Amino acid sequence: MDAPLRQPQDIPLKGVRTNIVQSIRAFRVTDLQDAANELNQHFLYANLAHAQTKQDVLDMIAEQFTFPAHFGKNFDALYDCMTDPLHKSGPQPGFIVVLEQIPATVKFDKEAREQLLDIFRDAADYWGDRKIPFRCFYSFL
Repeated sequence: MDAPLRQPQDIPLKGVRTNIVQSIRAFRVTDLQDAANELNQHFLYANLAHAQTKQDVLDMIAEQFTFPAHFGKNFDALYDCMTDPLHKSGPQPGFIVVLEQIPATVKFDKEAREQLLDIFRDAADYWGDRKIPFRCFYSFL
């Protein structure tokens, strides 16, 4: 009998649920990008270190995720861009999303941060219902 090409402990993101939004903690961005490549999944990355407001956050995500020009720049439009058009474009292999250095400012407070993460939690649920892996990792500034 042939030996497996890869040992189980070598499987990228082994032990990380397939549809989750969680702190980046012990993961490095480059390792997550490598895992996405190895798993043949989309890798979406946004560094939000220079954002101060909700509009800044949405603008930076839209730019770094290369959303279409007609992106509405609100949380509803963000959810729509993360779900429906991608689903309609054909079979998807999965997603690894990184939101690095989400701001903690007066104009982007705890409530705004939770609303942002809720969008990605809802997107994880959306893709989970379709049996498509969607993992989102985040860090705060």
